[in-house]
Amino acid sequence: MNIEKKLEERGYTLPKAAKPVAAYIPFRKTGNLIYISGQDCRVNGVLKYEGKVGADVTEEQAYEASRITAINLLAILKSAIGDLDKVSKIVNLHGFVNSAPGFVRQPMVINGASEFLVEVFGEKGKHSRCALSANELPFNTPVEIEMIVEVRE
Repeated sequence: MNIEKKLEERGYTLPKAAKPVAAYIPFRKTGNLIYISGQDCRVNGVLKYEGKVGADVTEEQAYEASRITAINLLAILKSAIGDLDKVSKIVNLHGFVNSAPGFVRQPMVINGASEFLVEVFGEKGKHSRCALSANELPFNTPVEIEMIVEVRE
């Protein structure tokens, strides 16, 4: 299976991997696991959406933001391993949602990333995860997601 071809057929293009904006690295490989630092919903360096889900951003927009974030995570992953076909499985996502008071549908927002990864990787894309509310997120992004991936050499 050629993952990048599959992405292209679905109308997605991987962006260049985002550069860190603070004192961290975009990924860390240990053994056959890649830990990818939190990413957001930037397109061409600009946040697609900003603000709190349930106030400034609708649940539907946040779902799309989550999907965009997954694409950005794959860009980092590609920079780490060179070929997305080396993915054995997506292991885990940690999703954070910049939530307005009373907004409690964080799992539905992070489904944007989860469903996208299953769409692209099939069974290998199924993963464990958490979907958490955050009072604030960096740069006022509505969504931030970290990912752990198992790869083969």
